Parts: sequence; structure tokens; C-alpha cells
Amino acid sequence: MTSVVALAALCGLLLGVGLWLVLVRLPSMRPMTLTQRIAPQLLAVNVQSRLLADTAANVTPFGPLERIVRPLLADTVSWSQRFNPATATLARRLDQAGRGQSPTDFRAQQLLWASGGLGASTLVMVVLAASGSASVPLAVVIVLGSAVMGFVGRDYVLSSNIKRREARMLAEFPSLAELMALAVSAGESTTGALERICRTAKGELAGEFALVLASTRAGRPLVDALQDLSSRTRLAPLARFVDGITVAVQRGTPLADVLRAQAQDVRDLAKRELMESAGKKEIAMMVRNAPC
Repeated sequence: MTSVVALAALCGLLLGVGLWLVLVRLPSMRPMTLTQRIAPQLLAVNVQSRLLADTAANVTPFGPLERIVRPLLADTVSWSQRFNPATATLARRLDQAGRGQSPTDFRAQQLLWASGGLGASTLVMVVLAASGSASVPLAVVIVLGSAVMGFVGRDYVLSSNIKRREARMLAEFPSLAELMALAVSAGESTTGALERICRTAKGELAGEFALVLASTRAGRPLVDALQDLSSRTRLAPLARFVDGITVAVQRGTPLADVLRAQAQDVRDLAKRELMESAGKKEIAMMVRNAPC
């Protein structure tokens, strides 16, 4: 295969994909949803022009190209989610990462990463095949492997974001618990202490406390809002923190002592993890410096 034939095949493939996208996105080819069918019969009609509506935020730096491909990508993600039973688990992981992102948007990003890996590896393999440096079976394996690695790599990045955010929240927890205990000891209520924390502190955990405060202001009981915090973060120290506040509120026990004890527990946990990490590094240094 010469370079001219390879370039012509690539251009033909891109042209065919473009024509297929134009064909499948025609209005006559798109199925009408239930909302679109019953909208003319409803009394309440939205008279606002769609030109003035807020556009969805881009998840890639491609701008107009993303808006063109987004309908097809949304349909592909919706179709693939029929065979994916882990949507609830993904939503929980996105809450843990604090992304404020829906599972559909995350799946779309995974498809974009996979498409990027597929496109880049295909281009490299076409160039290598034109120069006679790659065989067809090896090229197919590399292209498919790159697509899979792109899809899995986005999930790995999400897991890394969750770990880093949990580490930051655990680092912030002792100081915020001490501040809350000090505010409660000064005579403020639990809600007032949370409000003071949200005014004076910044960080991941302070943002979670702001969500709890907003939920209580919307009419949700404080205990239920704290339980939502525990289910979102999935951290054992925060779960004990929520349980301690719940018991203190229900039974009338001193809340400040409970908060100080939990803050000290988190500090002790950080010290133990630091000692374990130091012990592992010491063993690794002994193995690396051992004479052969």
C-alpha cells in the first residue's frame, strides 16, 4: 500500500462517516419522543425562544464541532446504558468526586477519550503501514487496544480524583470539627456552627457542609441532610461524625465533646497512616540498598 492509496482510503473513510452523520441526524430520521408528541396538547406552553436559552457547557475544547456531534453522542450513550447495570454506582462515584456531572456526560467523555485513542492510533498505524513498518494484525490490535485504554483511562482519572478529594477532606476535617466544637461551646446551635464554617472556611469539606446548610434552609431536617453527606462522601470518619451529631441531637448529649473526640480520632488516623507509609518506604529503601 503506497502513501497515496493510504491517504485516499483515510479521506474516503472520513467522507463516508461525515455523510452518514448528516443522514442519520436529519429530522425525518430522528424518532419523536413522548414529550415532543404531547407538548402541543399541553396548556402551559413555553413561549421563550430557543435562541435565548442557555446552551449546555462544552466538555471538550472543540467548541462547535462538539455541538454538532453531541446529539449523536447522546444517543450512543443512551443506547449503551441499556446494557450497563452500574449507572447508580457511577452516579455515586461522581458524587464522591464532587464533579457535579451526570453519568450520561461521563459516559460521553469516555466515548470521546476512546474515539481520541482510536483516531490517533489509526493515524499512526496508517503512516507506519504506508512506510511498510507495521503489519495488519499488529495494527488492528494496537488500534483496538488504544480505544479500550482511552475508555478505561477516563475511569482511572475519576478514581484518582476521588482519592485526592477524599485525602483533602480528611486533612480539612480535624480543623473544621474543632471550629464547630468551639462555636457550639460558645452557645451557637448546630446549624449556626455550620453556617459559621461555611462563611470562614474554604475547601472540599466546607463545600459539602455548604450543601448540608442549603438543604436545611430548603426545609430538610438537619439529621437527614447530614445522612445525605455521609452517603455522598462514603468516608468512615465523616460517617462517625454524622452518627455522633445525630445521637447528640436526639439524646441531648454534649456535642462539643463529641466533635473534639472525633477530630482527635482523625488526627490519630493520619498519624497511623503516616507511620505505615514511613515503614513501607523504609523497607523499600533497605531492599534497594541491599548488596547484590
